[in-house]
Amino acid sequence: MVHQIDPKSFINSIEDLKKYIKLNPREEKTLKEIEKIHPIRITKYYMSLINPKDSKDPLRQMVVPNVDEFDLSGSYDVSGEAENTKTTGLQHKYPETALILATNRCAAYCRHCFRKRFIGLPSNEILSRFDLAINYIKKHKEIDNVLITGGDPLVLKTEIIKNFLNKLTPIGHLKYIRFGSRVPVVLPRRIYEDKKLLHFLHDYSKNVRQIYIVTHFNHPREITKESKRAIQCLKEAGIIINNQTVLLRGVNDASETLAKLMKNLVSIGVNPYYVFQCRPVKRVKKHFQVPLQKGLRIVEEAKKHLDGHSKRFKYCMSHKTGKVEILGILNKYIYFKYNEAKNLNNKGKFFRTKLKKNACWLDELT
Repeated sequence: MVHQIDPKSFINSIEDLKKYIKLNPREEKTLKEIEKIHPIRITKYYMSLINPKDSKDPLRQMVVPNVDEFDLSGSYDVSGEAENTKTTGLQHKYPETALILATNRCAAYCRHCFRKRFIGLPSNEILSRFDLAINYIKKHKEIDNVLITGGDPLVLKTEIIKNFLNKLTPIGHLKYIRFGSRVPVVLPRRIYEDKKLLHFLHDYSKNVRQIYIVTHFNHPREITKESKRAIQCLKEAGIIINNQTVLLRGVNDASETLAKLMKNLVSIGVNPYYVFQCRPVKRVKKHFQVPLQKGLRIVEEAKKHLDGHSKRFKYCMSHKTGKVEILGILNKYIYFKYNEAKNLNNKGKFFRTKLKKNACWLDELT
């Protein structure tokens, strides 16, 4: 089911990684233990963007295992995905949106992934019968869009992607389709070399319904000549491209970095959409989360250097109760707003809690 890219394009083990990054015997042993729990996968293209001599390289932090992955604080399902699963591989948390988990594979396995529980591993959470998902969507007329994610759906064979979209075509109450993908960032040639995919996406967006791709650029160095080419091809196919960034310690937790990322995204025609608070995921939380107080300071300072187009993004957390925008701090209180809510009575609701200096998640404030 996975798109056929030369296996030599990937680094799939610590043994492979040693050819690119120098590891001492202790590091090698530690990372091999982590690899047994959560696999490693890095594209050689993305590896070429990393400074092999810099252990603190921000791009390295996102794809190379870290000893802090032994930390078990947090949860593997902090956003309540299990309770929102209606049929295998389909989630329905908010009335208008059906979310499809199309695959457990990605072109590269991000160490901060919030679905770390099944990425690159055997899983019973992935869509196995598309007909059941289609029937559910047909019955629920309130659903006006589908988000196809995973894993990364753009690693699937083009014929599989076409099949997904063609089966969604007759559902009249759907207005648009979204794909969540990091492929334009970590394996851009999968986009610009596949003319059949681009042609199909163009025809579908023009003649059936609008397609959006939500990319996942986290650092300005990820915007390269190659990734620009992939983005341009998608735009020429009529795709609207938005970007979701995760605020990550050691990666982009500086206002200058965040501002540069947003400016550069707008310059290539990508709309800044969300900056997400890193979720308190097991084997992620300890080394990637940024305190909310610091996160707000970074975001607001970055916005001072951005024009209207570049600062349209919202700083949010995907909480089990909904998509919560983090608004600001005043008089020792931190203020929030539900942009989306599982309980519809909360949608649009403003609320506040007492600020705690090192709190990184809503549950740590209440």
